[in-house]
Amino acid sequence: MAPSSDIDINPASEEVLLTFYRRLYPFKQLFKWLNRGPERAEKESRLFLYREFAFTLRNDAYLCYNSYLSDFEMKKHVCLPTPSRFEIGPVYSTQPKDKKTVCPTHFRAEKREVVFDIDMTDYDPIRTCCSEADICKRCWGFIAIAVEVLDTAIRAQFEYTKLLWVYSGRRGIHLWILDKEAFELNDNQWKAMVEYLTVIKNGKEPGKRVNVRFGMKDLPPPLKDACQAINQTFDDLILQDQDCFGSQEGYETLLSLIPDAKLASRLHEKWSQKPNSPSYIKWDEMRTEILALKDKHARQNMRYAMEDILLQYAYPRLDAEVSKHRNHLLKAFDPATVPTVGQLLAELDTAGSDTSGGEHRDG
Repeated sequence: MAPSSDIDINPASEEVLLTFYRRLYPFKQLFKWLNRGPERAEKESRLFLYREFAFTLRNDAYLCYNSYLSDFEMKKHVCLPTPSRFEIGPVYSTQPKDKKTVCPTHFRAEKREVVFDIDMTDYDPIRTCCSEADICKRCWGFIAIAVEVLDTAIRAQFEYTKLLWVYSGRRGIHLWILDKEAFELNDNQWKAMVEYLTVIKNGKEPGKRVNVRFGMKDLPPPLKDACQAINQTFDDLILQDQDCFGSQEGYETLLSLIPDAKLASRLHEKWSQKPNSPSYIKWDEMRTEILALKDKHARQNMRYAMEDILLQYAYPRLDAEVSKHRNHLLKAFDPATVPTVGQLLAELDTAGSDTSGGEHRDG
């Protein structure tokens, strides 16, 4: 019989999903992780017993407020409906599966990890390679610099150290903050934290989105640090890979961020003659124009504008709604995405074929 790698495997089929959950999904590791630490790794705690899990079935039915005594019970339950995906929610005041038997005022989300979501679609106004749900290696550069900036900011400004970055399974990335102090924050504290770290507001709208100086000229120190990190990758990401200003629409967006109307007009006249000239050439021409300004105040204002441009094009674009409420659910894994169920099963089949002859080969 031909190996499964030669067969078109449908990852949405019940048989494939059941094999995936029975053989591949790391239920025990998930149980240990949500129980927090080796001292509780082998027995249940409120952190797992009162944790919500939600399921999306293959017919798009949605089952929420599920909870379990152990990883074994969870695996047994998941293998019955074979959901197309499932999500992890907060720790409630009682077991979520008992929600209907509890007074509504006594059933509330009490704790959960602080989570930040960076969605690639929020970069649609500036990325040139993809749009909407599509994502490629080139536009992943936005995620890479976002991780660097946000990870540094949270460690330095909030002193959290247990940060887990997880690919969301489709078009972005999630940050789970696992520190005990973060786990116990309430919704208002979550909201204050995300608002403090948010620079790009209404990320999908055109025009200037950065307003962080609050009456001061210089950027706050944390954003100065962010600018330094962004500046190191700006040429490669924005000017080369994305070529954000290589079209008329792209350079007109850039010009709209320049506060000096006369300078913007001169650049527009020059660029309109060669609208498709590369972004790095336009950027160098803009810097040359700025250095040529005779008015010291005008040069300083343009320096501030350049910093704001760095932030607008490469600062993390946070999905604030994910981080404002503890009862928000996040995907644990979508088995139809990276890596696909078909790929995983094909790897298992290939591994089995390699060892079926009884030969041992050193790696």
